[in-house]
Amino acid sequence: MKILIVSDTHGREENLKKALEKTGRIDRLIHLGDVEGSEEHIRSLTDVPVSMVAGNNDWYSELPREEILSIGRYRALLTHGHHYYVGAGHEGLIEQAALKKTDIVMYGHTHYPCLVHMEGLTILNPGSLSLPRQDGHRPSYILMELDREGEAHYHICYLGMKQERRFWFGSR
Repeated sequence: MKILIVSDTHGREENLKKALEKTGRIDRLIHLGDVEGSEEHIRSLTDVPVSMVAGNNDWYSELPREEILSIGRYRALLTHGHHYYVGAGHEGLIEQAALKKTDIVMYGHTHYPCLVHMEGLTILNPGSLSLPRQDGHRPSYILMELDREGEAHYHICYLGMKQERRFWFGSR
C-alpha cells in the first residue's frame, strides 16, 4: 500500500500534480489542511480515496477538524496541528495520540517537514507543497508505504531533487 501525504497547498495545486506524477500509482491521498477551498479540485486529481482535514486557513470549510484513519495495522490521527500549538513542540500531539490510542500522528501547519519515531509513536509532517519554510525552500511531501508484512516505511520527498531522502521506521 502506498499513501501520499501532503499539507498546506493553500489553493495552489500545481506541485500536488507534480508530486502525484512523480509518485506514480498510490492507494490513498491524505491532505493535512489549508486547502483553501480546493477540496473538490484535489479530489478530482486522483481516483483513490482522499482524506482531508481542515487547517487554520480553511475558515468556511466543512472538512473535519480531525480524523482517525486505519492504515493496515496502524491507527493514525490526522490533524492540521494548530489546535495543539505544534509550532511550540509535539507535546499536545503526543498527549492526543495516547488519548486516542493511535500509532501515528500526521500534522501540517508549520510548513516544515518532520519525521520522528519515539516509543511506538510516529509523528510526521510532510511540510508544504506551495509555501515551504525549511532551508532550501523545497516543496515537500511524505510517501508512506506498507510492505508485505504490513510494516510502515516513510520517505520525505522534495520536488526539484533527483533523489529523495529516505527514512525507515519499523513498527511498534
